Amino acid sequence: MIEIGLVKESQKGIYQLLVHLKKNMNIYIGSKGRNTFPKGYYLYTGSAKNGLKSRIERHLRKEKKHFWHIDYFLKYGELVDIYLYPENKKTECEINQKALALKNAKVIMPKFGSSDCRCRTHLVYFKTRNDVRKNLSR
Repeated sequence: MIEIGLVKESQKGIYQLLVHLKKNMNIYIGSKGRNTFPKGYYLYTGSAKNGLKSRIERHLRKEKKHFWHIDYFLKYGELVDIYLYPENKKTECEINQKALALKNAKVIMPKFGSSDCRCRTHLVYFKTRNDVRKNLSR
């Protein structure tokens, strides 16, 4: 289980979800339609302007209304890690750009989670978990 107990209820911030797809999947993503996602690891960057803790708790729930692109994706993937950036001075897009610049990062579905900004996507694909770990630690 992923622990978010140290996050204060009203704390704002940026977060990244690391989601594992165990096999290739064709997934319906709301208004974006269907897309084939290869097995591997996906790093999703989001923001919580009204409370980081409640946003993460929502993402952890299995039963929820599908509102964001990530809601559709989480139905099929396993959430394996969460990276929190509470009260961070950087924007969601700045943190996301760092993820897109990582070695072995790929865009599988353009504009996933980024329909309200200029980012190519907010869902970055990595073939292995090690690709994410060793690059995020830099």
